[in-house]
Amino acid sequence: MCGIVGMVGHGPVNQEIYDSLLLLQHRGQDSTGIATAERNGIFHLAKARGMVREAFRTRDMRALLGNIGLGHVRYATQGNAGNEEEAQPFYVNAPYGIVLVHNGNLTNTRELTDELFHKDRRHLNTSSDTELLVNVLANELQASISGLDLEPETVFKAVTRVHERVEGSYAAIALISGYGLLAFRDPFGIRPLILGTRPNEAGGYDWMVASESLVLENGDYEVVRDVMPGEAVFITVDGKLHTRQCAAAPQLAPCSFEYVYLARPDSIMNGISVYEARLRLGERLADTIAKYTPDGTIDVVMPIPDSSRPAAMQVARKLGLEYREGFYKNRYIGRTFIMPGQAVRKQSVRQKLNAMSSEFKGKNVLLIDDSIVRGTTSQQIIQMARDAGAKSVTFASAAPPVRYPHVYGINMPSRGELVAHNRTIPEIAEALGADYLVYQEVDDLRDAILEGSDVQDLDMSCFDGRYVTGTVSEEYLAWVEGTQES
Repeated sequence: MCGIVGMVGHGPVNQEIYDSLLLLQHRGQDSTGIATAERNGIFHLAKARGMVREAFRTRDMRALLGNIGLGHVRYATQGNAGNEEEAQPFYVNAPYGIVLVHNGNLTNTRELTDELFHKDRRHLNTSSDTELLVNVLANELQASISGLDLEPETVFKAVTRVHERVEGSYAAIALISGYGLLAFRDPFGIRPLILGTRPNEAGGYDWMVASESLVLENGDYEVVRDVMPGEAVFITVDGKLHTRQCAAAPQLAPCSFEYVYLARPDSIMNGISVYEARLRLGERLADTIAKYTPDGTIDVVMPIPDSSRPAAMQVARKLGLEYREGFYKNRYIGRTFIMPGQAVRKQSVRQKLNAMSSEFKGKNVLLIDDSIVRGTTSQQIIQMARDAGAKSVTFASAAPPVRYPHVYGINMPSRGELVAHNRTIPEIAEALGADYLVYQEVDDLRDAILEGSDVQDLDMSCFDGRYVTGTVSEEYLAWVEGTQES
């Protein structure tokens, strides 16, 4: 999971890209980067490990000149999270010069690496799949050039070839030196990308593409629409918009985990409000809780802050139970789910959350979380509730059991790490230390997210084992598990 933003403006874009990355910080805290380009095609780039406010100094921002740019916040799913060389953006110098950022995960990296070295004669410096993607794009752009100037038709032809060669999930934004900004999305639209515009003082229009709609709204952009699956958007340096469907058979199947956990609740993606989807998840979860927990075993409902709050509020309302806030959250600690190592996750849970004894003492509590992945966080939270005086602890997840690896850009690579893999729900409850454990039903998750929208399908592979691209094999999953850092 990463957050990306790109902008073509009338004036300097460095500050707005920085501000946009602050709004996307929840999507990654490993590293961040910004690249800008002047009208003459000269690139300026700054990237570093850590969070946005830590990474950029005044001297960095002053050096980021130009009216066109892009930015990225990252947490690692491919490559080495601690290697600053793998921070995005990535740059290649031919043709023209291209800088690219990417949100997603390519699933045919072995094949692409071999092709780039032996066929395309391109050298790779890192294990990042983003470096693979920018090199594939550069190679196809080079092969598509037929004249002195770069025409939109040439760009779209290159993206078509990228779709033919690349498998997996990718929402990408690239700067092409001297020509403009290119944004494109994989043929399944697994990762989000949204287009917006606003009038500028010169009488034209500024343009922005970003992972979440809240970024556009914060900058007073009008949300035009989502970039469609397989579509490419090319915006010239003087603000002219060109679009083209570049995939042979696009079909929208966005990642369900965006709505469960990843995205901010004030975003709308693929026409679906994240906040309203989470409310509907709570509505359906309440019925399942009523079905599987005995009467009188719950006195109060509490969320695990923050992303489970909408679901918890709806559970309490529908079941006629008191809603209380029992945990105080330290907002200066990163999201534990996206931290790379078990030891780091364990350490950070108690730094992030504190249980208030006055809310727990002598009560039968129902704790609502957005999901349960490795179980490390849930186990500690349940124990914290008991230590604070809870009489009993029922734990409920607004998402179904995570039983399968997620290979499209979320750090769930190993089945052995997943607490629900090869376990029954009673066995999971015992492992977590809960008196009762309730999960959302898979069909209820789908219905809650899709209700009222035109979207027909979701990627729910981590819940149901169905990988929407159709290219994920058992051999690939075993390879990922064998190579992923613990």
